[in-house]
Amino acid sequence: MPILSPIGRKHPRVRALTLAIYLLLIAGAATMVYPFLIMISGSTKSAVDMRDLDVIPRFLREDETLYRKYVEGLFNESLDMYRIAYDRDDRSFEAVEPPPDPNPALAAEWTRFLETEQLPFYTWALGFMETRASRTVPQNLREFKQEMLSRYGRDVSLMNRDLGTEFVNWHAFFVLAENYFSRLRTVSDDPFQQAFRAFKAEQPPHHRAYVSVEGFYKTQFLKTQYTRDIAEYNRLHGTEYASYDDIRLTPRVPQHGTPRERSNWETFVRHTLNLLWVRVDPAAEPLYRDYLRAKYRDIGTLNRNYETRYDAFEEIPLIERPPFEGLALSDWDAFIKGWEDPDTGEEYGPPVEALRIHSPDFMFREYLAGRYGSVDRLNEALGTAFPSYDDVPMPQRDAHYLGFLDARADLRWEFATRNYKAVFDYLVFHGRGIYVTAVYCALAVLLALLVNPMAAYAMSRYRMPSSYKLLLFMLLTMAFPPIVTQIPVFLMLRDFGLLNTFAALVLPGMAHGYSIFLLKGFFDSLPRDLYENAQIDGAGEWTMFWTITMSLSKPILAVIALSAFTAAYTNFMFALLICQDERMWTLMVWLYQLQMRSGQAVMYASLIVAAIPTFIIFFFCQNIIMRGIVVPVEK
Repeated sequence: MPILSPIGRKHPRVRALTLAIYLLLIAGAATMVYPFLIMISGSTKSAVDMRDLDVIPRFLREDETLYRKYVEGLFNESLDMYRIAYDRDDRSFEAVEPPPDPNPALAAEWTRFLETEQLPFYTWALGFMETRASRTVPQNLREFKQEMLSRYGRDVSLMNRDLGTEFVNWHAFFVLAENYFSRLRTVSDDPFQQAFRAFKAEQPPHHRAYVSVEGFYKTQFLKTQYTRDIAEYNRLHGTEYASYDDIRLTPRVPQHGTPRERSNWETFVRHTLNLLWVRVDPAAEPLYRDYLRAKYRDIGTLNRNYETRYDAFEEIPLIERPPFEGLALSDWDAFIKGWEDPDTGEEYGPPVEALRIHSPDFMFREYLAGRYGSVDRLNEALGTAFPSYDDVPMPQRDAHYLGFLDARADLRWEFATRNYKAVFDYLVFHGRGIYVTAVYCALAVLLALLVNPMAAYAMSRYRMPSSYKLLLFMLLTMAFPPIVTQIPVFLMLRDFGLLNTFAALVLPGMAHGYSIFLLKGFFDSLPRDLYENAQIDGAGEWTMFWTITMSLSKPILAVIALSAFTAAYTNFMFALLICQDERMWTLMVWLYQLQMRSGQAVMYASLIVAAIPTFIIFFFCQNIIMRGIVVPVEK
């Protein structure tokens, strides 16, 4: 009887106790739900926001965090590429800030310039192709792979033969992040790269990062030699720059710079900058021919090496844009650097005054000069205040930000789902994990619902003297961890020749002592009159077992089925031990392999994906289980 107050209400102590119980239950639920929500949130993260422990990811609520993730993906998680393109010194992507005052008019001019000039593929790199830190599958890499899958019907060997690649499987499919700055990086022109360039040309402008040679010069050449302290640079060069922002890279060797500045420019162009951006004046054509004549001596030797048909060295034209690869590229590189004849000691190469940088930086400035004429007209039209055209930067930071604002909804969806897409992509196109697991779980549940009930039925119906001894023996097997029996079971299955088969997976666990113990206890609670009446009506043992026992035991059978499914579905170590052939690996083994090759966010996503089948099975079993608990109580 509850303790009531004079007016019929519960005593305050009872209410306090009830409130305390509810608070404890809520706290217990929070300790279970909160980590799960953190894991769901973590499954959408990348390297830039992985340390944020928010239940709702910030990029879904804040544009600033979303912008950082966008910039991180745009530059393929390479901070050096970000610094070069934007000419900035941010310490990490976490410190990236949106442009404070983007100029839409200047960004529109940049877009118009790109549409007018139709720059070649090597003037920009495609973003969302590589995730060095997050180790997931970014959007453009995933879409390019889907295009190749559609073209070759998922046959990776056919793609290898057609495009000259050597991919082992579709999961190993990748494209190296593009780098068109350094002299050490050459451009390949194989069929696979041509297919990638065709795909690359179809991507939107806010996925493109254009080459900034000026940013490369300051970020990777000057600052790595003279530190990032402008005072040290000024001391060594005899200059008075307020910051590195005041330093300008000129298309030709600076006429009014200090000797060391001229030396920097020449060293950068001759030895560091990729030859894609180096041009030589036509006046140096005789010098180039003299260089080839000194190196090859006669035109026949050159023709054999170059596979050409020149009649004389005077017919060889000066290279305008260097080839992507081959001997001609190597010779052109030696000519730009300055080649010394080993026999005569004479040096051949263009004078520094004949060298010129031809890159998007200067092409954009030339475009603006041709469109507006004077810089005053440019400033008036675009609302800027540039002292000269040399001070006009590539406004791709503003253009990227404006494109980002228009694509925020798509970016949020991409970042929220890409790790899950990576997991599903891996499971679908890599091995037979889904098929093997489905068959394994189905067989495990079927045998558990057949073998265990039959054994329990026999022990319940026929009171054998040794029944309790058998039950005790079965329960004793639970005292030993499953790992203890793995090696003996492995040796037995090997002797039977069952390794790498479904029989090896299901036979060791089809009979379970604890399940038989539970079933026997439940069967013992069933009225004996049911069996006696059934026998009077002529029912056999199988009919009584199936029609009476199994029909009345659905709640406990649901528990057994759920346990059997969970044991089979989560089986990892034993499944890997007895099925070392990849064709018989279960889903857990494949997910383990994925986690070893992926980042933390993909690992979280894989755990959530792995939990989905168990949740579905429990959802369908819970009504049956609850009926077995609630209905007897109500009766």
